[in-house]
Amino acid sequence: MLTLIAIAGPGVAALRALERVAGGAESNVLRNSAAMVAWHLRSLFNLPESIALIRSMAAEGEPYWQSVLRYSLDGCLQSVLDEYAHILKEFRGTPNDTAHEVAREMCKALKLQASSLSVDHFSTDPGATEIVRDRGSMRGKFALRFGDEKADDGTELTRTSQVREAFNSPFWPFVVATTSVGQEGLDFHTYCHAVVHWNLPANPVDLEQREGRVHRYKNHAIRKNLATAYRLSYGSSETLDPWESLFEVAANERDEDASDMVPYWIYPLEGGAKIERHVPALPLSRERERISALKRSLAAYRMVFGQARQEDLLSYLLTRFTEEEVSTYAEILRMDLEPPRSGRRSR
Repeated sequence: MLTLIAIAGPGVAALRALERVAGGAESNVLRNSAAMVAWHLRSLFNLPESIALIRSMAAEGEPYWQSVLRYSLDGCLQSVLDEYAHILKEFRGTPNDTAHEVAREMCKALKLQASSLSVDHFSTDPGATEIVRDRGSMRGKFALRFGDEKADDGTELTRTSQVREAFNSPFWPFVVATTSVGQEGLDFHTYCHAVVHWNLPANPVDLEQREGRVHRYKNHAIRKNLATAYRLSYGSSETLDPWESLFEVAANERDEDASDMVPYWIYPLEGGAKIERHVPALPLSRERERISALKRSLAAYRMVFGQARQEDLLSYLLTRFTEEEVSTYAEILRMDLEPPRSGRRSR
Protein backbone atom coordinates (compact mmCIF):
# COMPACT_ATOMS: atom_id res chain seq x y z
CA MET A 1 0.00 0.00 0.00
CA LEU A 2 2.89 2.36 0.68
CA THR A 3 4.23 1.64 -2.80
CA LEU A 4 0.81 2.36 -4.29
CA ILE A 5 0.64 5.68 -2.45
CA ALA A 6 4.17 6.58 -3.57
CA ILE A 7 3.36 5.87 -7.22
CA ALA A 8 -0.24 7.03 -7.58
CA GLY A 9 -1.16 9.09 -4.52
CA PRO A 10 -2.67 12.39 -5.71
CA GLY A 11 -0.50 14.49 -3.40
CA VAL A 12 2.73 12.70 -4.32
CA ALA A 13 1.89 12.82 -8.05
CA ALA A 14 1.12 16.54 -7.80
CA LEU A 15 4.41 17.15 -5.97
CA ARG A 16 6.45 15.44 -8.71
CA ALA A 17 4.56 17.23 -11.51
CA LEU A 18 5.09 20.65 -9.94
CA GLU A 19 8.76 19.95 -9.23
CA ARG A 20 9.33 19.05 -12.89
CA VAL A 21 8.05 22.40 -14.17
CA ALA A 22 9.04 24.66 -11.26
CA GLY A 23 12.81 24.37 -11.55
CA GLY A 24 14.47 25.32 -8.28
CA ALA A 25 11.40 26.23 -6.25
CA GLU A 26 11.67 26.05 -2.48
CA SER A 27 10.61 22.73 -0.97
CA ASN A 28 7.96 24.27 1.31
CA VAL A 29 6.38 26.06 -1.68
CA LEU A 30 6.27 22.78 -3.62
CA ARG A 31 4.74 20.87 -0.70
CA ASN A 32 2.10 23.51 0.01
CA SER A 33 1.20 23.78 -3.68
CA ALA A 34 0.97 19.98 -4.06
CA ALA A 35 -1.22 19.75 -0.95
CA MET A 36 -3.57 22.36 -2.43
CA VAL A 37 -3.92 20.33 -5.65
CA ALA A 38 -4.41 17.08 -3.70
CA TRP A 39 -7.17 18.64 -1.62
CA HIS A 40 -9.10 19.64 -4.73
CA LEU A 41 -8.53 16.21 -6.29
CA ARG A 42 -10.01 14.75 -3.11
CA SER A 43 -13.15 16.82 -3.71
CA LEU A 44 -13.26 15.55 -7.31
CA PHE A 45 -13.06 11.92 -6.19
CA ASN A 46 -15.82 12.52 -3.62
CA LEU A 47 -18.39 13.59 -6.20
CA PRO A 48 -21.35 11.19 -6.66
CA GLU A 49 -20.45 10.64 -10.33
CA SER A 50 -16.85 9.80 -9.48
CA ILE A 51 -17.82 7.48 -6.66
CA ALA A 52 -20.25 5.56 -8.88
CA LEU A 53 -17.63 5.20 -11.64
CA ILE A 54 -14.77 4.06 -9.41
CA ARG A 55 -16.85 1.67 -7.32
CA SER A 56 -18.16 0.00 -10.49
CA MET A 57 -14.58 -1.07 -11.28
CA ALA A 58 -13.40 -1.80 -7.74
CA ALA A 59 -13.00 -5.20 -6.10
CA GLU A 60 -15.87 -6.24 -3.87
CA GLY A 61 -15.43 -5.03 -0.31
CA GLU A 62 -12.42 -2.82 -1.11
CA PRO A 63 -12.38 0.49 0.83
CA TYR A 64 -13.11 3.45 -1.40
CA TRP A 65 -9.83 5.24 -0.67
CA GLN A 66 -7.91 2.20 -1.88
CA SER A 67 -10.07 2.03 -4.99
CA VAL A 68 -9.16 5.66 -5.71
CA LEU A 69 -5.46 4.83 -5.48
CA ARG A 70 -5.78 1.87 -7.84
CA TYR A 71 -7.88 3.97 -10.24
CA SER A 72 -5.17 6.66 -10.18
CA LEU A 73 -2.53 4.02 -10.89
CA ASP A 74 -4.47 2.41 -13.77
CA GLY A 75 -5.25 5.82 -15.28
CA CYS A 76 -1.68 7.03 -14.74
CA LEU A 77 -2.55 10.15 -12.76
CA GLN A 78 1.14 11.07 -12.75
CA SER A 79 1.21 11.43 -16.54
CA VAL A 80 -2.05 13.39 -16.47
CA LEU A 81 -0.64 15.93 -14.01
CA ASP A 82 2.75 16.08 -15.78
CA GLU A 83 1.08 17.04 -19.05
CA TYR A 84 -1.31 19.50 -17.40
CA ALA A 85 1.52 21.21 -15.49
CA HIS A 86 3.51 21.63 -18.71
CA ILE A 87 0.49 23.11 -20.49
CA LEU A 88 -0.21 25.58 -17.69
CA LYS A 89 3.40 26.70 -17.48
CA GLU A 90 3.59 27.06 -21.27
CA PHE A 91 0.38 29.04 -21.75
CA ARG A 92 0.22 30.95 -18.47
CA GLY A 93 3.78 32.25 -18.64
CA THR A 94 6.55 31.63 -16.13
CA PRO A 95 6.04 33.80 -13.04
CA ASN A 96 8.58 33.87 -10.21
CA ASP A 97 6.57 31.37 -8.17
CA THR A 98 5.73 28.88 -10.93
CA ALA A 99 4.76 26.01 -8.63
CA HIS A 100 2.20 28.07 -6.74
CA GLU A 101 0.82 29.64 -9.93
CA VAL A 102 0.46 26.28 -11.73
CA ALA A 103 -1.19 24.73 -8.66
CA ARG A 104 -3.59 27.66 -8.38
CA GLU A 105 -4.67 27.24 -12.01
CA MET A 106 -5.17 23.50 -11.49
CA CYS A 107 -7.40 24.17 -8.50
CA LYS A 108 -9.48 26.70 -10.43
CA ALA A 109 -10.33 24.00 -12.99
CA LEU A 110 -11.00 21.37 -10.32
CA LYS A 111 -13.46 23.43 -8.28
CA LEU A 112 -15.98 24.02 -11.09
CA GLN A 113 -19.50 23.37 -9.84
CA ALA A 114 -22.10 21.27 -11.62
CA SER A 115 -24.92 23.08 -13.38
CA SER A 116 -28.60 22.32 -12.87
CA LEU A 117 -30.66 21.62 -16.00
CA SER A 118 -34.46 21.80 -16.20
CA VAL A 119 -36.10 18.81 -17.87
CA ASP A 120 -39.74 18.55 -19.02
CA HIS A 121 -41.45 15.14 -18.89
CA PHE A 122 -44.57 14.79 -21.05
CA SER A 123 -47.04 11.97 -20.42
CA THR A 124 -50.57 11.02 -21.36
CA ASP A 125 -53.04 8.54 -19.90
CA PRO A 126 -55.20 6.32 -22.13
CA GLY A 127 -58.33 8.26 -22.98
CA ALA A 128 -56.97 11.51 -21.57
CA THR A 129 -57.59 14.72 -23.48
CA GLU A 130 -54.59 16.61 -22.14
CA ILE A 131 -50.84 16.13 -22.13
CA VAL A 132 -49.40 16.33 -18.64
CA ARG A 133 -46.09 18.11 -18.24
CA ASP A 134 -43.90 17.56 -15.20
CA ARG A 135 -40.78 19.62 -14.76
CA GLY A 136 -37.74 18.18 -13.04
CA SER A 137 -34.05 18.92 -12.78
CA MET A 138 -30.81 17.04 -13.35
CA ARG A 139 -27.13 17.73 -12.79
CA GLY A 140 -24.96 18.64 -15.75
CA LYS A 141 -21.52 17.38 -14.83
CA PHE A 142 -19.66 16.04 -17.84
CA ALA A 143 -21.01 18.48 -20.44
CA LEU A 144 -21.69 22.20 -20.11
CA ARG A 145 -22.80 25.08 -22.23
CA PHE A 146 -20.33 27.89 -22.79
CA GLY A 147 -21.99 30.60 -20.75
CA ASP A 148 -22.80 31.83 -17.26
CA GLU A 149 -24.69 29.43 -14.99
CA LYS A 150 -26.92 30.68 -12.18
CA ALA A 151 -28.79 28.90 -9.41
CA ASP A 152 -32.53 29.20 -8.89
CA ASP A 153 -32.02 31.96 -6.34
CA GLY A 154 -29.99 33.98 -8.84
CA THR A 155 -26.56 33.36 -7.34
CA GLU A 156 -23.80 32.77 -9.86
CA LEU A 157 -22.51 29.19 -10.05
CA THR A 158 -20.05 29.45 -12.91
CA ARG A 159 -18.80 32.07 -15.31
CA THR A 160 -17.83 31.70 -18.94
CA SER A 161 -14.14 32.02 -18.06
CA GLN A 162 -14.46 29.20 -15.51
CA VAL A 163 -16.05 26.89 -18.07
CA ARG A 164 -13.26 27.62 -20.54
CA GLU A 165 -10.51 27.03 -17.97
CA ALA A 166 -12.05 23.74 -16.84
CA PHE A 167 -12.58 22.53 -20.41
CA ASN A 168 -8.92 23.31 -21.13
CA SER A 169 -7.92 20.80 -18.46
CA PRO A 170 -7.87 16.97 -18.36
CA PHE A 171 -10.84 17.07 -15.97
CA TRP A 172 -14.53 17.63 -16.60
CA PRO A 173 -16.39 19.02 -18.57
CA PHE A 174 -15.49 16.86 -21.54
CA VAL A 175 -18.03 18.47 -23.89
CA VAL A 176 -18.74 22.18 -24.29
CA ALA A 177 -21.66 23.43 -26.35
CA THR A 178 -21.40 26.98 -27.63
CA THR A 179 -23.04 29.40 -30.02
CA SER A 180 -21.10 31.73 -32.32
CA VAL A 181 -19.85 33.46 -29.15
CA GLY A 182 -17.18 30.78 -28.84
CA GLN A 183 -16.04 30.64 -32.45
CA GLU A 184 -13.57 33.54 -32.46
CA GLY A 185 -10.67 34.63 -30.30
CA LEU A 186 -10.82 31.78 -27.76
CA ASP A 187 -8.55 28.79 -27.24
CA PHE A 188 -9.96 25.30 -26.69
CA HIS A 189 -7.01 23.34 -28.08
CA THR A 190 -5.19 22.13 -24.98
CA TYR A 191 -7.40 19.06 -24.46
CA CYS A 192 -9.64 19.03 -27.53
CA HIS A 193 -9.06 18.27 -31.21
CA ALA A 194 -12.62 17.66 -32.43
CA VAL A 195 -15.28 20.16 -33.49
CA VAL A 196 -18.92 19.19 -34.07
CA HIS A 197 -20.72 21.69 -36.31
CA TRP A 198 -24.35 21.52 -35.24
CA ASN A 199 -25.08 23.79 -38.19
CA LEU A 200 -22.75 25.01 -40.91
CA PRO A 201 -21.58 28.62 -41.14
CA ALA A 202 -22.44 30.72 -44.14
CA ASN A 203 -18.86 31.18 -45.37
CA PRO A 204 -15.42 29.50 -45.17
CA VAL A 205 -14.03 32.29 -43.00
CA ASP A 206 -16.33 31.35 -40.12
CA LEU A 207 -15.60 27.65 -40.65
CA GLU A 208 -11.87 28.37 -40.42
CA GLN A 209 -12.45 30.42 -37.26
CA ARG A 210 -14.38 27.62 -35.59
CA GLU A 211 -11.81 24.93 -36.29
CA GLY A 212 -9.00 27.33 -35.48
CA ARG A 213 -10.07 27.17 -31.83
CA VAL A 214 -8.54 23.68 -31.57
CA HIS A 215 -5.84 23.90 -34.26
CA ARG A 216 -3.19 25.89 -32.43
CA TYR A 217 0.27 25.79 -30.87
CA LYS A 218 1.05 22.46 -29.10
CA ASN A 219 -2.54 21.36 -29.54
CA HIS A 220 -4.00 18.11 -28.23
CA ALA A 221 -3.61 16.14 -31.48
CA ILE A 222 0.08 17.09 -31.75
CA ARG A 223 0.80 15.96 -28.19
CA LYS A 224 -0.98 12.65 -28.73
CA ASN A 225 1.14 12.00 -31.82
CA LEU A 226 4.35 12.97 -30.03
CA ALA A 227 3.53 10.66 -27.15
CA THR A 228 2.99 7.82 -29.61
CA ALA A 229 6.19 8.47 -31.55
CA TYR A 230 8.62 9.43 -28.76
CA ARG A 231 7.24 8.08 -25.49
CA LEU A 232 10.42 5.99 -24.95
CA SER A 233 12.74 8.96 -25.56
CA TYR A 234 12.10 10.84 -22.32
CA GLY A 235 15.28 9.61 -20.65
CA SER A 236 17.47 10.98 -23.44
CA SER A 237 17.07 14.60 -22.33
CA GLU A 238 18.51 16.45 -19.35
CA THR A 239 15.27 18.37 -18.68
CA LEU A 240 12.97 17.24 -15.88
CA ASP A 241 9.80 18.14 -17.77
CA PRO A 242 8.84 15.07 -19.87
CA TRP A 243 6.85 17.13 -22.37
CA GLU A 244 9.63 19.63 -22.90
CA SER A 245 11.85 16.62 -23.57
CA LEU A 246 9.43 15.14 -26.13
CA PHE A 247 9.21 18.39 -28.10
CA GLU A 248 12.98 18.78 -27.95
CA VAL A 249 13.56 15.28 -29.36
CA ALA A 250 10.95 15.81 -32.10
CA ALA A 251 12.49 19.17 -33.09
CA ASN A 252 15.96 17.63 -33.31
CA GLU A 253 14.78 14.73 -35.49
CA ARG A 254 12.62 16.64 -37.96
CA ASP A 255 13.54 16.72 -41.65
CA GLU A 256 16.17 19.22 -42.72
CA ASP A 257 13.75 21.06 -45.00
CA ALA A 258 11.05 21.24 -42.32
CA SER A 259 10.23 24.64 -40.85
CA ASP A 260 9.81 25.61 -37.21
CA MET A 261 6.11 24.84 -37.58
CA VAL A 262 7.16 21.24 -36.89
CA PRO A 263 6.52 19.89 -34.27
CA TYR A 264 4.86 22.80 -32.46
CA TRP A 265 2.03 23.55 -34.90
CA ILE A 266 2.10 20.54 -37.24
CA TYR A 267 3.02 16.95 -36.48
CA PRO A 268 1.08 14.45 -38.62
CA LEU A 269 1.48 10.77 -37.83
CA GLU A 270 0.16 7.91 -39.93
CA GLY A 271 -2.80 6.48 -38.09
CA GLY A 272 -2.43 9.12 -35.38
CA ALA A 273 -4.61 11.92 -34.09
CA LYS A 274 -5.70 14.87 -36.23
CA ILE A 275 -8.08 17.80 -36.09
CA GLU A 276 -11.53 16.26 -36.50
CA ARG A 277 -14.48 17.87 -38.21
CA HIS A 278 -17.91 16.33 -37.52
CA VAL A 279 -21.05 17.49 -39.33
CA PRO A 280 -24.11 15.54 -38.12
CA ALA A 281 -26.14 16.41 -41.22
CA LEU A 282 -29.34 14.52 -41.86
CA PRO A 283 -29.80 12.70 -45.20
CA LEU A 284 -31.25 14.93 -47.94
CA SER A 285 -30.64 18.03 -45.81
CA ARG A 286 -29.19 21.28 -47.10
CA GLU A 287 -26.08 20.75 -44.99
CA ARG A 288 -25.18 17.65 -47.05
CA GLU A 289 -25.01 19.78 -50.18
CA ARG A 290 -23.37 22.77 -48.53
CA ILE A 291 -20.50 20.92 -46.88
CA SER A 292 -18.87 19.96 -50.20
CA ALA A 293 -19.04 23.51 -51.54
CA LEU A 294 -17.85 24.86 -48.20
CA LYS A 295 -14.81 22.57 -48.22
CA ARG A 296 -13.83 23.80 -51.70
CA SER A 297 -14.22 27.41 -50.62
CA LEU A 298 -12.22 26.73 -47.47
CA ALA A 299 -9.34 25.26 -49.47
CA ALA A 300 -9.28 28.31 -51.74
CA TYR A 301 -9.58 30.66 -48.77
CA ARG A 302 -6.50 29.15 -47.19
CA MET A 303 -4.66 29.68 -50.48
CA VAL A 304 -5.26 33.39 -50.50
CA PHE A 305 -5.05 33.95 -46.78
CA GLY A 306 -3.84 37.46 -46.14
CA GLN A 307 -5.42 38.99 -49.24
CA ALA A 308 -7.93 41.82 -48.86
CA ARG A 309 -11.62 40.89 -49.25
CA GLN A 310 -10.96 37.16 -49.49
CA GLU A 311 -14.62 36.24 -49.93
CA ASP A 312 -15.00 38.33 -53.07
CA LEU A 313 -11.90 36.80 -54.58
CA LEU A 314 -13.13 33.31 -53.79
CA SER A 315 -16.49 33.90 -55.40
CA TYR A 316 -14.79 35.19 -58.52
CA LEU A 317 -12.43 32.20 -58.81
CA LEU A 318 -15.03 29.52 -58.17
CA THR A 319 -17.42 30.89 -60.78
CA ARG A 320 -14.78 30.90 -63.55
CA PHE A 321 -12.58 27.89 -62.85
CA THR A 322 -13.10 24.28 -61.95
CA GLU A 323 -11.76 22.84 -58.72
CA GLU A 324 -8.93 21.12 -60.64
CA GLU A 325 -7.91 24.38 -62.34
CA VAL A 326 -7.92 26.23 -59.04
CA SER A 327 -5.62 23.57 -57.56
CA THR A 328 -3.25 23.87 -60.54
CA TYR A 329 -3.07 27.66 -60.29
CA ALA A 330 -2.57 27.35 -56.53
CA GLU A 331 0.63 25.41 -57.03
CA ILE A 332 1.92 28.01 -59.47
CA LEU A 333 0.98 31.12 -57.51
CA ARG A 334 1.24 29.86 -53.93
CA MET A 335 3.39 31.85 -51.49
CA ASP A 336 4.97 29.86 -48.65
CA LEU A 337 4.46 31.89 -45.45
CA GLU A 338 5.89 29.26 -43.11
CA PRO A 339 8.64 30.61 -40.85
CA PRO A 340 12.06 29.29 -41.85
CA ARG A 341 13.90 26.83 -39.73
CA SER A 342 16.46 28.44 -37.44
CA GLY A 343 19.65 29.28 -39.31
CA ARG A 344 18.07 28.81 -42.76
CA ARG A 345 17.32 31.52 -45.30
CA SER A 346 13.66 32.32 -45.86
CA ARG A 347 12.01 31.50 -49.16
